[in-house]
This record gives sequence, C-alpha cells and structure tokens, in this order.
Amino acid sequence: MGNYKVTTGLSNKHLHLSAEHIEALFGAGHKLTPTKDLRQPGQFACEEKVDVEGPKGVLKGLRVLGPARPETQIELAMTDARVLGFKPPVRESGKLAGSPGCKLTGPAGSVEIDHGVIVARRHVHLSPSEALAAGVKDKDVIRVRMGGERAIVFEEVLVRAGETHLSEFHIDTDEGNAAGADSGQEAELLP
Repeated sequence: MGNYKVTTGLSNKHLHLSAEHIEALFGAGHKLTPTKDLRQPGQFACEEKVDVEGPKGVLKGLRVLGPARPETQIELAMTDARVLGFKPPVRESGKLAGSPGCKLTGPAGSVEIDHGVIVARRHVHLSPSEALAAGVKDKDVIRVRMGGERAIVFEEVLVRAGETHLSEFHIDTDEGNAAGADSGQEAELLP
C-alpha cells in the first residue's frame, strides 16, 4: 500500500429508514423519491426529509438516503449530536446496539426509536479489485492522508471492501472542516 489514491466524500447529517418507518413518517405505501445517485452503487439521496428530536433540541429537515434499510439509522457529526443533546458512539454503519434513540417526525406522523443515533466511523469503500490494488482487505484498519493547506492524516480508518463498493473515502463534516477538505478531493491510503 502507499500512493493508492481515492476520492473523498464528505458526509453531512442524514438518516436511513426502515420500510416500516418510511410508511409511518410519509404515509402508507410511500416509496422514497430519488433525487441524486450517490457514488456507492444502488445508494441515492431522496427528496424526503425528516425532523430529528433529541433531549435538548431538534434538527429540521435531515435528508433521507435510500434505499430502505433493515433498521433505521441516524448519522450525525459530533457537532450535530451536541445540538440534540446526545453523545452517540462512533460506529460502523449498521452497528447500532447501545446507541441512543430519538423522535423522528415526517409529514404523515412521528416515531420514537430506542436506538439508532451514531457518528459514523470514518471509512474507505473499495471494490475487490481496488482493495487488491491498494493492498488491503475488508475490515482492515488503515491511515488516510489528505493534502492541502490543512494537511492531515486520519487514523483508524475502516476498510469496507466488497462487490457493492467503489473507491471513496467517507468522513463527516466535522472531520472535513478540520482538514479543510471538499468532496472530490484526493486522499492517499497509507500503510
């Protein structure tokens, strides 16, 4: 590994909804409305937005990402979590046990979830051939360097390699702001 470069994708606060919660928030039989395909195959940003309420506040209009997931998951930056009054765990997507819950409100109703609020662990997506070329495998933990005026090396970056992935380094807006990074910026995988 070394000198293998990927594109950065800054991840703003958003949520993934279960099919049950899509109907509860937007109405019976509702289907998500894609507005933009994301880089990861089959993933898309939706027209739908939801308000998220925590112990200390509300974040209005969080974007829903599709498709539906088996379990509802809210992904925040630490700054967003503080606004809501949470100290959520930093987790890999889908690892929700022990995370706080919240209230979600959409145009057709509200739901209370008892867990599902996380700060997503920084990670890099790679297809199997990209992982092979980079010298890494799924679940490896690596470092990633971003250049520029505020050059930084991110530690503890999880590799997510598989058939449904394409090369992209995902960090949240807090991490991106600290590095002075933009979506589309090149990042280098380090040994």
